[in-house]
Amino acid sequence: MSFFKHDQALVHPKAQIGQETRIWAFVNILEGAIIGEHCNICDGCFIEGGSVVGNHVTVKNGVEIFSGVTIEDDVFIGAHTAFVNDRYPRSHRQDAWVLEKTLVKKGATIGANATILCGVTIGEYAIIGAGSVVTKNVSDYTIVIGNPSRISGYACRCGRKLNDDLKCSCGLSYIIECNHLLPRF
Repeated sequence: MSFFKHDQALVHPKAQIGQETRIWAFVNILEGAIIGEHCNICDGCFIEGGSVVGNHVTVKNGVEIFSGVTIEDDVFIGAHTAFVNDRYPRSHRQDAWVLEKTLVKKGATIGANATILCGVTIGEYAIIGAGSVVTKNVSDYTIVIGNPSRISGYACRCGRKLNDDLKCSCGLSYIIECNHLLPRF
């Protein structure tokens, strides 16, 4: 085994787990789940088949990642984040269930107890505030907070909030082109 699995974790033998990923107690990873290298999957997580987790991803305690959710590289997912995979849930369905895919792009951060509705895309290096409910797409480098979430500002790649001049205390600066925030190199 090229990854660490706690004795109290359940990992299906047909799940794909990358090298040096750490899987902690009471995690359940189902057949068909794909998890990249150097990830940290904390206690009590559930990862369903048909979900994809990239490289260098941190998934804190009590997160469920369902089929149709794709998490790109370098993403942080706070404790008890809920990914919703059914826009019209019913216990006893008469019609066919429709899977709506959710995408969390590279470098994004999702705060603890956030809820992410199915069918949305969270942009690169975006920040979702703790407890926020995301019902629409979030653009790259955008910070959203609240229920429903709304724009609160813009974030640097380092995670700090940009000032009014779109500059970060780390030294990077950004510009807006065609309604998109882009790093100025």
